[in-house]
Amino acid sequence: MRFKFIEEQLGKLPIKRLCQIMDVSPRGYRAYRTRPMSRSQRTDMVLLAHIRDQFELSGNSYGRPRMTEELKELGLEVGHRRVGRLMRQNNISVIRTRKHKVTTDSNHKFNIAPNLLKQNFTADKPNQKWVVDISYIWTREGWLYFAAVLDLHSRGVIGWSVSNRMHHRHSRWSRRIWRYVR
Repeated sequence: MRFKFIEEQLGKLPIKRLCQIMDVSPRGYRAYRTRPMSRSQRTDMVLLAHIRDQFELSGNSYGRPRMTEELKELGLEVGHRRVGRLMRQNNISVIRTRKHKVTTDSNHKFNIAPNLLKQNFTADKPNQKWVVDISYIWTREGWLYFAAVLDLHSRGVIGWSVSNRMHHRHSRWSRRIWRYVR
């Protein structure tokens, strides 16, 4: 680590001063520079070449677990920690993108509900004002839709529901909510 730091800072300060700062001898630094690569360093270089190839072939989508499996299929004896270390040291990482789901259609011909609260979100008594919201969450199994009813007096959740599809207004769950909201 010390010698690598010295190599990174070579143009900024003289070698002698860098060796003093890092508390190593200039002779030790020269020995480090002329020392041949160790066996593990050589195998890491070969492994890194395979990782780069497989990463490019995967369309930059393989992370540590899938990369390890791919390398094992190629016949390389490698563990997931070593693959992870090499990928991290060489800035090989997957950039995850989330699927975009359009949830609002403003260009519709349905009636628009009146604004009964008029931005007044306070209530003097329980069960005087309720608000409903629907949110969506991306999971490994697909989209989940979460709907909750809150009482504005206590700010507590009165009821909630989770589903794997967005129900229409006339579904059983929404009929129960609309009965209370009206």
